[in-house]
Amino acid sequence: MFGKAALLLILGFSLIFVIFGQNFGSVTTRAVDNFTEYYTESNAHNIAVSGANMAANQIFFDPTWTTGYDDVPYSEGTINVSVEVLDVYKNIRKVTSTGTYGSTTNTVSVILSPSKFSKFAYYSISEGSSIWWYGTDTVWGPFHTQDYLRCAQHPVFKGPRTTTKKTLKYYSSKSADKPYISGDFQSGVNLPLPTDGITPLKGAAEEDGYKFTGHDTVYITFATDSIKYKYTYNGAVTTAYSSTFAPNGVIFAENAVVRLKGTVHGQYSVVASGSGGKGTIWLDDNIVYSSDPRVNPSSSDLLGILAKNNVWITKNTLNNDDINIHASIYCETGGFGAQDYDTRPVSGDINLLGGIIQNTRKAVGTFGGSGIEHGFSKRYRYDERLLVASPPFFPGTGAFEIVSWLE
Repeated sequence: MFGKAALLLILGFSLIFVIFGQNFGSVTTRAVDNFTEYYTESNAHNIAVSGANMAANQIFFDPTWTTGYDDVPYSEGTINVSVEVLDVYKNIRKVTSTGTYGSTTNTVSVILSPSKFSKFAYYSISEGSSIWWYGTDTVWGPFHTQDYLRCAQHPVFKGPRTTTKKTLKYYSSKSADKPYISGDFQSGVNLPLPTDGITPLKGAAEEDGYKFTGHDTVYITFATDSIKYKYTYNGAVTTAYSSTFAPNGVIFAENAVVRLKGTVHGQYSVVASGSGGKGTIWLDDNIVYSSDPRVNPSSSDLLGILAKNNVWITKNTLNNDDINIHASIYCETGGFGAQDYDTRPVSGDINLLGGIIQNTRKAVGTFGGSGIEHGFSKRYRYDERLLVASPPFFPGTGAFEIVSWLE
């Protein structure tokens, strides 16, 4: 009896070991298969990512590059890359990179868009030797100047990045004037302004926007869903619905002066071209969005104010107690300033939501030991939407930025 029980016990254990052995072998085989599959998929993915990076690098160095790559050997696999221009006017491009390793393929898609100067809260070529950032001045958002950053009594620059081609200068001493900078600060960064960023907007206006010609001055008032314009101060006013007036958003005044104000609903770029006294935009009153993005984050209202020469805050009663400006301002050969900045009364704050891009910084006020003596203090707050969006056909930096990366 004991012998039979022992035999049955031995047979039972043997059967169990056979079953476990088969399962262990199956698990081991599946583990090897899974590892092999993961290895080949990872290699194919890494090859595709490398192809996308190589293509993006080519486009950054040569914005016209659309050649792509055909069966380029890479890391024991091959790279195939195509470059498609999705929007000729806006020069938006799609890079599709396929990596192949063995019989496995993986695809990465990247959308590239031209980098716009509107991404800056503040940009200048020349700051002027006698204009200083003062202790009551605050700039939120990306800041760059090709000049020295001149500081008096601790102005504030709230990043994310503050860059200069040159360095800092202090009105009296470092201890008395050193600015408060949050985020990164870097000097030695060279980023020139275009010499002709205005002309392409003329073509856009002719294509599907609106172009004023043959008038020395154009008065434009945004009235939410409509746009009102006239050609003299007491002239007849023409009213047009915004949606049909300039479908692509570009309003171009050729060889003219523009007088601007109102409430903007939609996305527009208002442009003035010309030389001498032309190519200038005057802000006669507030120019604001109908939906403030600080209150309504889903607001799609966006404005570019672009002058070949200068953008001025008019000296008038309406602008003697603050002015509110919602826009990205671009002055290609001139700058943004206040008319009669050194004789006008203390006029409150320039409450800017957006950014200023200018060739030569203009003054908006004067200060002394007791603070602002004439003109405005500056309250420049960045519109964070400008990191990824821009007013229609806004001039670019000449480089591209990645706006989406899909793996």
